[in-house]
Amino acid sequence: MSTLSLQIPPSLKFTDEEFEQIVDFNKELRLELTASGELIIMSPTGGETGNRNFDLIGQIWFWSRKNNLGKAFDSSTGFKLPNGATRSPDASWIKIERWDALTPQQRKKYLPLCPDFAVELVSESDDVEDTRKKMREYIENGLRLGWLINPKDKQVEIYRAGKEVEVLNSPTSLSGEDVLAGFSLDLEVIFG
Repeated sequence: MSTLSLQIPPSLKFTDEEFEQIVDFNKELRLELTASGELIIMSPTGGETGNRNFDLIGQIWFWSRKNNLGKAFDSSTGFKLPNGATRSPDASWIKIERWDALTPQQRKKYLPLCPDFAVELVSESDDVEDTRKKMREYIENGLRLGWLINPKDKQVEIYRAGKEVEVLNSPTSLSGEDVLAGFSLDLEVIFG
């Protein structure tokens, strides 16, 4: 998914409500807001990436629904990170205790937390370094486990809190480790 950055003057910072209004008036766009106030406009994905995303989300959803340890989310879910950024990972998950701690009103808006787990799936038009920066931002804001999946290179970068990034070449599956206990992502269909 290619992105377009719209620079916002430093004196013009959006409140959560103003950002929500921009999103409401531009429903055809996927928007994110960086901690520094940069508005990110992401284009729709192509067919192959959309299909990969669907398979990725389906696998996570099925595991999450089966065990009820937390809540899974798709790429349209916004997370208001502790650093002030509003981000939307391609797929994400939070522990049920964190979901239960949110008020009914908080659940309806951008979730005011960083997910426990997030995945970014690199499309043909994505800048891999921009996606790496996003993954590092998640880790700095409390992410416990993250995967940056690059189907073109059949490579996965694993981000863990307090650890160096691990790079895997042509793995056939990924373990959810202690964050997504018992989950294994089948990468053969995604790398296909």
